[in-house]
Amino acid sequence: MTGKSAITGTDVLLVVDVQNDFCTEGALTVPRADEIVPLVNRAARAFEHVILTQDWHPPGHRSFASAHPGRHPFEEIEFPYGQQILWPDHCVQGTSGADFHSGLDIPQAELILRKGYHPEIDSYSAFLENDRKTPTGLAGYLRERSLTRVFLAGLALDFCVRYSAEDGHRAGFSVAVLEDACRAIGTGGSLAEAWASLAALGISRLRGEPGHP
Repeated sequence: MTGKSAITGTDVLLVVDVQNDFCTEGALTVPRADEIVPLVNRAARAFEHVILTQDWHPPGHRSFASAHPGRHPFEEIEFPYGQQILWPDHCVQGTSGADFHSGLDIPQAELILRKGYHPEIDSYSAFLENDRKTPTGLAGYLRERSLTRVFLAGLALDFCVRYSAEDGHRAGFSVAVLEDACRAIGTGGSLAEAWASLAALGISRLRGEPGHP
């Protein structure tokens, strides 16, 4: 789906993990991630409501390959809740890598939602941890604020953006992904898989900037 969509007061922009470790020279660089920063900033100006998410891992998080002797980043192993990709150490609490990109300029953001801070559970989605049981509280926040439509931008499209979009849809919100303002890791066919999954759920894929009412 392409084109613009009129933004109203019940819409929210969810900016996913635009953090140093996912950008140039970061610990888990998403290719061309820095390109989206001005696009995200510009998109945010169309919204009355903006929420930022922040990957926020404690040192030694179980999703880090370094926590599993003999294992390497991007290997998959079985966790109690299913298959888990092992990642390089990234977005560790209190480090510069966990900071938002210095070019991100969204002072009107109303909430910073931190995720991935449970030591034994990874968290891609802004709505549910990877065990698919532990909520972040975002759905309740949106409902109490009477926000009904969620637009997503950020990093990485094939992981945290994808799972946030899917879980937002399953929680009953209308969801759209701003394709131009996202970038993907692209490992093992993950990007094609993400788009196929989003399409199967009927989640909108928008190109161009969101419009004003």
